[in-house]
Amino acid sequence: MKRKFGMAAIWAAAATVGLNAHPALAETQGVSNDRILLGTHLDLSGPVAAGMPFVANGMKMRVDEANAKGGVNGRKIELMIEDSGYQPAKAARAVQKLVLRDKVFAVVMSFGTGTSLAGYRVAAKAGVPHVFPWSGVAGPFHAKNNPLSFTYIVNYDWGTAAGVSWAVRELGAKKVGVLYQDDLFGKLVLKGVATGLAVHGQKIAAKAGFKPGSVDLSSQLASLRKAGVDLVILGTIVRETIGAYAGAQKIGWKVKMMTTIPGRNQVVTLLAGKAKIALDGLYGIGQWRIHGRTTKNKRAIAFIGAYMAKYKRPPTAESMVAYANMDWVIQGLSKAGRNLTAKSFADAMRSMTYKDPFGNPDLRLDKGNHASPQSVAIDRVRNGAWERLTPAITSIK
Repeated sequence: MKRKFGMAAIWAAAATVGLNAHPALAETQGVSNDRILLGTHLDLSGPVAAGMPFVANGMKMRVDEANAKGGVNGRKIELMIEDSGYQPAKAARAVQKLVLRDKVFAVVMSFGTGTSLAGYRVAAKAGVPHVFPWSGVAGPFHAKNNPLSFTYIVNYDWGTAAGVSWAVRELGAKKVGVLYQDDLFGKLVLKGVATGLAVHGQKIAAKAGFKPGSVDLSSQLASLRKAGVDLVILGTIVRETIGAYAGAQKIGWKVKMMTTIPGRNQVVTLLAGKAKIALDGLYGIGQWRIHGRTTKNKRAIAFIGAYMAKYKRPPTAESMVAYANMDWVIQGLSKAGRNLTAKSFADAMRSMTYKDPFGNPDLRLDKGNHASPQSVAIDRVRNGAWERLTPAITSIK
């Protein structure tokens, strides 16, 4: 039976979970006189582990900056990171540890859809804020309009639909196939492809699914090739994005491919480059700008320099997103004031317009606590790096 979370019940939980006394103030779970404890879970050992240092470093970089300036309202921030292994059951255990044993104030920027959803249920039951999971599946994270749940990533179905509609219009695609991860993420990709095609009076010509963590995609590629598709939409993340594109090249299949939001990332091009796999020509639907060393954005230039000095390697766009989202969280904590509670933090987050430092649109948290407005753009790999092709796309047409 699915558990439903009403607003009154969640506020009650937030008011009673983990409270303890202090001479100066009543302290919320994870908030002491001199510390705010935050937690997250990332895939440190599973199929997308290669990208996690970039995410973790972006988060930690913003936390370190805040702490170097005295913290937030006199409190230093401590970030605890647990391993989900990209497995929902393991993620649930990680959040149980963070929430019930470590007593974190909030779970922030957990990675993955199934993993984040599993952990979200634990956090919601305990009345702990769950903020900006790396998932474009917003609906389940806002059961009964949970006032402590905030999402950032463009909804996968909407973003995919916008990209597919562009591809039909601009690339002249006539028979579109889908290679998708067989989970909630993949199902939303399928929904988005169907929606984008319907705008042009088309339907999905063929589809092939794979289980998360699959290594061999040859049979799926063969079935799509047999169907005669001229564009393949990839509901893939890192390893499978590379494997699908390289697999098509290996069998001499010169078909256009477009990966969706999770697969259009710099880890894909970095890993492919190290393996000497050419991804040039791969299209990608992306939410945020990718800044390289040639960027003209002054904040991005400063960030890249500081990141390289601190971690001895270039950042990815995901590093910048993690940094920006942690910045948003820190601003919310600051605005909530010294008497920090789950409610004061949630109210602060909803009252803000976030000014992204790296040239992405300004965002607010709408009535469903999802960052808006939603927008995507189309990139393409050229000379081993993502290159933007379009301005922001804000509607499906």
